[in-house]
Amino acid sequence: MHLKKINFIITLFVIMFFVSCDKKQFFSEYKELDGTWKKADTLRFTFDQNDTVNPYHLFLNVRNNNDYPFSNMYLIVTMKEPGKNPTIKVDTLEYLMANPDGTLLGEGFSDIKESKLWYLENFKFKKAGKYNVEVVQAVRELGKVEGVAELKGITELGLRIEKIN
Repeated sequence: MHLKKINFIITLFVIMFFVSCDKKQFFSEYKELDGTWKKADTLRFTFDQNDTVNPYHLFLNVRNNNDYPFSNMYLIVTMKEPGKNPTIKVDTLEYLMANPDGTLLGEGFSDIKESKLWYLENFKFKKAGKYNVEVVQAVRELGKVEGVAELKGITELGLRIEKIN
């Protein structure tokens, strides 16, 4: 029992060390999925931004497993600025998720892979206040008009914002 406490404390310090060393990170949050991302599911992220001078890089972090059946992924991302009449920025993004042989791209030693995908590069926030980012999946099977109702293999989606040094 005593050894378990020591291992827990050491693990906690290691995690705190890595989190505190990530000076570029401004915002990072994940939304957990049950291994299936339904077409009707909108994943929402909210953050406060008061810096309207410096540029930032924004990323979508996707964690997926071997159940993911496609070589790419399409996402529709909507960012709403603060204010009564917010400017709304909508992007349709495509990402490569697997090699031609079907092996998943991304980092990870197990069957879970994490891909850090570009969303916005050198982006300057125009207004100070609360921003909302919404993400929906828009994957379609080849030759089909309707989107995939349930996208299998997605375990988490995250939004990460990094300040550029």
